[in-house]
Formats: sequence, structure tokens, C-alpha cells
Amino acid sequence: MASGFFLLHDDIATLADDVAVATKVATQKTVGILGDDIAVSAQQTTGFKQERELQVIWAIIKGSLRNKLIILPFAFLLSSFASFLIPYILIAGACYLLFEGAEKIEEYFHKQHQVEEVEQTEESKIKSAILTDFILSIEIVIIALSSVSDHTLEMQIYSVSIVAVLTTFGVYGLVALIVRIDNVGFYLIKKQYIKSGNFLISLMPKIIKALSVIGTVAMILVGGGILIHNIPFLHHFLEAGLFNSLVVGSIGGTVILLVGRLTRF
Repeated sequence: MASGFFLLHDDIATLADDVAVATKVATQKTVGILGDDIAVSAQQTTGFKQERELQVIWAIIKGSLRNKLIILPFAFLLSSFASFLIPYILIAGACYLLFEGAEKIEEYFHKQHQVEEVEQTEESKIKSAILTDFILSIEIVIIALSSVSDHTLEMQIYSVSIVAVLTTFGVYGLVALIVRIDNVGFYLIKKQYIKSGNFLISLMPKIIKALSVIGTVAMILVGGGILIHNIPFLHHFLEAGLFNSLVVGSIGGTVILLVGRLTRF
């Protein structure tokens, strides 16, 4: 009886070690896109009333977790039975990101579109952020899954699921810290650190503007990188570096936006 308990304990410990190693590998593979994910997510969660920021981020976190619940089983099934469909799904997601990025650039050069953006409701902004999260989550899950594809299905499920949860709370935890910088400034002023507090408060509008630019560029980079990786013609001639991803993403985004405008998408 006792020996059986210790054998079970050893099996659990071994499984935990294997999962930890596989999770570490999967996490390292997703680090590249996480930086872009943070930039895009931070951009998507700005522009709300200050007293609503944390509630909005929590709503997006819950939406992100629901996204993962949909994506994970679908990804495992595709990986096992229809892996040939994965590149097409990634390309479709990339096209959405490129359309979003190109549209934001168009709005920048056509100031009248800013009125439409201001009139967006909080609910519509949250839905837009969750939809963007869905696309980025697909990329993260697929990359994590591909990095542990030589492991058993059980190990893939454990490690990729852990990565999915960690990235959700990690990304939006950092986003919450970013959008609350001005609150830190007010706190410092109350504690008589006037200069430091005023500096952080004055810094916040600049951070929001920077995040808008970085988030838009990140969408184009991620979308361009996905196209290079998953379209054989592009992958044969180009490496998915920053410059190539930016060029391919910019051209692709422009074409997709023009098609969308011509078809009134």
C-alpha cells in the first residue's frame, strides 16, 4: 500500500517535471509575439474613463480566457487530425490584423474618422479588443503547440494550456500597470513627492500616443510575419525579420484595406 503511494507520488513528480520543461520551451517560443501582444493590447485598452479602466481590463481578461477555451481544444484537434488547415487559419487571422492596422493608419491621415472613434461605446471597444485578442491568441497557441509537437498529446494539453493562461494574465497584468501610471503619479503627489508625481501624470498622454503607434506597427509586424511564415512563395524568398515583416505587412494591409473599401467590407 505504502509502496503504491510512493510510486504514484513519483509518477506525479515526473509528470510535473516534464510539464514544467515542456511549458518552459513553449513559453520561450512565444516570447517574440508576446511583446507585440502587449503593445497591441495596451493600445486596445486605452481611451476609457479612468474609473473604468480596471473593470474594462478585467472584462477583456475574461473574454481572453473564453477565447482560449475555444481555441485550445480546436487547436489540439486540428494538430491531431487536420494540421494542414492551420496555416490557412493563421493567414486569415493575419489578414484581419493587417486590415485593422491599415485602417488605423488611414484614420490618422483622415482626421474626420476620429469622430467615429470617439463615438464608439465602451462595449464596442471591449468587443473589438477581445476579437483582436482572439487572433493573437491563435498565433500564441499555435506557436506554443508547434514547439512541443514531439511530446505526447497529454503533455501538449498540459503545457500549452498553462502557457495560454500565463500569457493572458501576464500580458493584461502589464497592461493594467501601464494604464494606471497616472494613478501612481497622484499617489506620489499625496505623499508629497510632487515632482515625481507630476512627471508620471504628464507622461501618461505621451505613453498613450506611443502605444497607439507601437500597437499599430505591432499589428502590421505580426500580420506580415505570419504571411511570410505560412505562404510558401514568401517563405521561400524572405526571412521573417522585422524589416521584411513590416514591408510585407504594409503592402498586404494596404491591399486588404483597398479590397475592403471597394467591397464596402
